[in-house]
Amino acid sequence: MKFSDGYWRLREGVDAAYPQGVLDVETGPGTLTVHAPTHPVRHRGDLLKGPALTLTCTAPMPDVIAVRITHFAGGVERGPSFEIARETHEAEVSCDDGEARLTSGALSVRFSRTGPWRMDFAAAGHTLTSSGVKDMGIMETADGGHHLRERLALRVGTSSYGLGERFGPLVRNGQAVDIWNADGGTATEQAYKNVPFLLTDAGYGVFVDHPGRVSFEVGSEAVSRIQFSAEDQELTYYVIHGPTPKDILRRYTALTGRPALPPAWSFGLWLSTSFTTSYDEETVTGFVDGMAERALPLSVFHFDCFWMREYQWCDFTWDPRVFPDPEGMLRRLRERGLRISVWINPYIGQRSPLFAEGKAAGHLLKRPDGSVWQWDLWQPGMALVDFTSPAARAWYAAKLTALLDMGVDCFKTDFGERVPLDVAYADGSDPERMHNYYTHLYNRTVHEALSERRGEGEAVVFARSATAGGQRFPVHWGGDCESTYEAMAESLRGGLSLGLSGFGFWSHDIGGFEGTPDPALFKRWIAFGLLSSHSRLHGSASYRVPWLFDEESVEVLRHFTRLKLRLMPYLYEAARQAHTEGIPVMRAMVLEFPDDPGCAGLERQYMLGGDLLVAPVFDDEGEVAYYVPEGVWTHVLSGRTVRGPRWVRETHGFLSVPLLARPGAVIPFGAADDRPDADWADGVTLRVYEPAEGQVTVRVPRPDGTTAATFTVVRDGAVLRAEATGTSAPWRLEAAGGPSADAAAGTAVLTVRLP
Repeated sequence: MKFSDGYWRLREGVDAAYPQGVLDVETGPGTLTVHAPTHPVRHRGDLLKGPALTLTCTAPMPDVIAVRITHFAGGVERGPSFEIARETHEAEVSCDDGEARLTSGALSVRFSRTGPWRMDFAAAGHTLTSSGVKDMGIMETADGGHHLRERLALRVGTSSYGLGERFGPLVRNGQAVDIWNADGGTATEQAYKNVPFLLTDAGYGVFVDHPGRVSFEVGSEAVSRIQFSAEDQELTYYVIHGPTPKDILRRYTALTGRPALPPAWSFGLWLSTSFTTSYDEETVTGFVDGMAERALPLSVFHFDCFWMREYQWCDFTWDPRVFPDPEGMLRRLRERGLRISVWINPYIGQRSPLFAEGKAAGHLLKRPDGSVWQWDLWQPGMALVDFTSPAARAWYAAKLTALLDMGVDCFKTDFGERVPLDVAYADGSDPERMHNYYTHLYNRTVHEALSERRGEGEAVVFARSATAGGQRFPVHWGGDCESTYEAMAESLRGGLSLGLSGFGFWSHDIGGFEGTPDPALFKRWIAFGLLSSHSRLHGSASYRVPWLFDEESVEVLRHFTRLKLRLMPYLYEAARQAHTEGIPVMRAMVLEFPDDPGCAGLERQYMLGGDLLVAPVFDDEGEVAYYVPEGVWTHVLSGRTVRGPRWVRETHGFLSVPLLARPGAVIPFGAADDRPDADWADGVTLRVYEPAEGQVTVRVPRPDGTTAATFTVVRDGAVLRAEATGTSAPWRLEAAGGPSADAAAGTAVLTVRLP
């Protein structure tokens, strides 16, 4: 929220009170408390008036400092609250006449006890950011609103990222962002996934621990400040030290949760019925047969909304008019090696039998007068499940379990953004704080139902909405985009932004959702979609099977699907890293190259894992420009090399895309190109790109995430040597564009001589 009118004045109706200095300090084990009046204390009479702010500093884990700003402390605590992990860690606290300090790992917060108000965050002898005169404050607005505001210095050259899945420019500098989930598509400033976490390339990130509406003005209202505010009497934020962006993400996800590891089969190709298209078992079987006849590997078939009868979403019952034998149909699809996904949402239409059932049992969200909250948007008379009630969660999960027992494998958890405020939750939660958090309870309920029935390693959802902590329940997709190159670029920006907000896995609708892509756009989007974490063909009013576009689309889909499946040992190791460290599979370039200023604002290319650069083509004719960091990079599909740092302009056919291997990378290619959950160590090829002197260790996982084999690759002059441990399967060592050697079963060491 903006409070100022230029540099000198406040907006009409705004009154502000800023801390003037430190009155006194209290210290305790791992705690530093600072009392700051908002007027100068010149004599004892000044001690008789307020307001005053209390700042309490603690450290939940090393290199993370929490600051709680309090005006009035007498409020009733109403949920929800983010789930924050805390380690056994006691920060160091010191205080003298000149300064009060709390230190957590390498990060310190310091308060000057003399002179004007100043709070600094420092690490390694350098100030990272600071809050000074007229930065922190109590902001009263004409409508009676009481806001707490903080502003942190935005140093020269600092770029900021994150705040959830946002579809505008990747760098947040110059933007004003409200953390408020909305169903706004990918072409607006609204977002389905709002996360009050901002990551910088200057050694720190900021997480505001408030699940409701938080307003960020990042280098906008005050162009040299990161500003955030919320309407509350208390506000807590965390400063998270890196020093690198990856380190910041590791610590942020340690604080708020790391993604579950999705099952390997979920990384294969998903095919959807699409949204409003007409379909029955014959249609579905025709699609599946068509994919098989064209040698197009398919892993998951998804049934969108109309698997249920109209006006009855959700009743979790197959429409008997078009699916008279759902159990038999699911069995027949599963016998073909397919997994099954079905669409659900957290809303119950009035015509659904579940409406009366949920109302009678008290499972539906109520208005303050006790009546069920309803409206006609989306489904006539629809209500929302009250996921704050354990009984309602169990009731909803039981409906899903019945589908799992029938043969369904996973759920597309759509919607969850349009959550009303004129309601009374079963657990007494504050409606404003619950608006964004509702989706967290929704997706957690579904993910936990899957884990309990299928096993922890088999749980995967395809979710649209989220907030901080929602990364624990993957996968998330980008929502409703148009069938245009502009929307394709919007989607990529959103995915990269979400990855910089702690989410490890992300997908999008190949070809776009609204409208029907022309064949050229569809083929370009296929390359992007199959070089993403998860890959789904889905649309609104038109099917997405490739032969409806042209025969070349079939060839392109086959080419990139099989390429992704061969890359599965590499991709699943990147997935494991997302699961254990919080580093996303699809990475903005700044994550891998924070010291290269050329990477700071790149938003039309990304790293897929740590070693593959992808630059999607946003043009019918195949023209593309991308940036290559330092070193000799190799085109994986052609073997050509490019030396950076520099910008490259190329033209690519539909069977090509800039996919470059990082200098020194060792990429494991699997032998199987027909399924995503093969035995990747059996017949694996280790392809080495521009090997440098020294050692590289490559881990090849199993589909359950455990280690199948470990390879150590060493270059010593002109000799490239690889040693295998943990496997007796055959494997291959290959210098990209050069010599290769094959290892029979049981061979542990291979060498090749470089030219």
